[in-house]
Amino acid sequence: MEILTGIRSDIDFESNKKLIDDGLLESLDIVAIVGEFNEEFDVEISVEDLLPENFNSVDAMVELITRAQE
Repeated sequence: MEILTGIRSDIDFESNKKLIDDGLLESLDIVAIVGEFNEEFDVEISVEDLLPENFNSVDAMVELITRAQE
């Protein structure tokens, strides 16, 4: 949550479940989020994982990080 609010403090990530669908996150936000996730969690999120459904909610992002750590 700290990473997400650091990038976009104007978004309530906990209550919004359609971050991409509702147009709350833009492509540059996704690039920043992926960079922070890669650094913070020592993972490599691939281009194939840059799908809207992987960034539409916090739960989806947690699942993405979990898969990248395996």
